[in-house]
Amino acid sequence: MTLAKYELIDAEKAHHKIAKMCAWLGVSRSGYYEWRQRPASATAQRRALLARLVAEIFHDAHETYGYRRVHAELLRRGESCSAELVRALMREQGLVPAQVRAFRPATTAQGAFRGIPDLVGRDFTATRPGLKLVGDITYIPTWEGFVYLATVIDCHSKTVLGWAMAEHYRTELIKDAMRMAAGTGLLQPGAVFHSDCGSNYTSEEFGRFLTGLGIRRSVGRTGVCYDNAMAESFFSAIKNEWLNRFVFSTRAKAKRQVIRYIEGFYNRRRLHSALGYRSPLEALNEFHSSREAA
Repeated sequence: MTLAKYELIDAEKAHHKIAKMCAWLGVSRSGYYEWRQRPASATAQRRALLARLVAEIFHDAHETYGYRRVHAELLRRGESCSAELVRALMREQGLVPAQVRAFRPATTAQGAFRGIPDLVGRDFTATRPGLKLVGDITYIPTWEGFVYLATVIDCHSKTVLGWAMAEHYRTELIKDAMRMAAGTGLLQPGAVFHSDCGSNYTSEEFGRFLTGLGIRRSVGRTGVCYDNAMAESFFSAIKNEWLNRFVFSTRAKAKRQVIRYIEGFYNRRRLHSALGYRSPLEALNEFHSSREAA
C-alpha cells in the first residue's frame, strides 16, 4: 500500500508539492526519497520493458492498433501479460489508435436486384481461399481530382487478392481488380463474387466477364451497407488508419500510399481479429501448409 502511495506521489509531483502529498497520504518525505533512490524492482523493470514494447508495436503498426491487437502481438512475441495492462500502458503513454467508424444502413430494401441473387447473406466466411469474394469501389481525393480504388477481397483469409486504381470508375476498373485476383491462382471454380448494386457491378458487361472466369455473381440490397460489410470495412480501415493522414497533391502520390498500405501492411502484417489475430498472409500460408500436410 505504501509503495502505491509513493508511486502516486511520483506521478503527481509536477502538479503538487511533494511535502503536501506526503502529508495528505500519511507517509514520510524521507521514506519517499529513500524509495526514489532504490534500484527499480523486478516488477517496475518488467512494466518499463512492456511499456517500451507496447510503444514499439504501436508505432510499427502505423499507430493503427488498439490495445487488443497490441496485446495479441505481445503474445506472438512470447511476452505474457494481460490485455488490461496493455490498455493501461497505452493510456499512460498517450497512444491513441486511428479508429474505424461504424456503419449505418440507409434503407432496408428487400429482394434481388435485376435478377442477381444474394448468395452471401451477410456470411463473410469461407472454408477455403478463393471460394467467396467481396468487392467495392471507393474514391480518394487529390488536388488533381479523384482517384478510384476497386478491390477484390477473399472471405477466408481476408486478403486483398485484387485491386485496381484509375481516374475513372468505369466497368474496366473493377474488371482489372478481378483480373489481378484471378492471376493469383487462388480462385476456385464456381466461386462467388459479392458486391453492392452499383451499375458497374450489375452491368451485363461485368456479368459476362465473371461468367468467362467461372465466377457466380452476387449482390446485396440497395442502400444496405451491412450486405457488403466486409468490403465496406476494408475501405473504412484504409481511410481511417492510413489515407486520412495525408493530403495528396497528385493521384500518383495517393496511389503509392494505397499500395503501401495494402501490400506493405494490410495483407502481410496487420493482425485481423476475425483470423484469431493473424495476418491475412499467415492465414493463407497456414491453409496451404495444412493441405500439404494432409
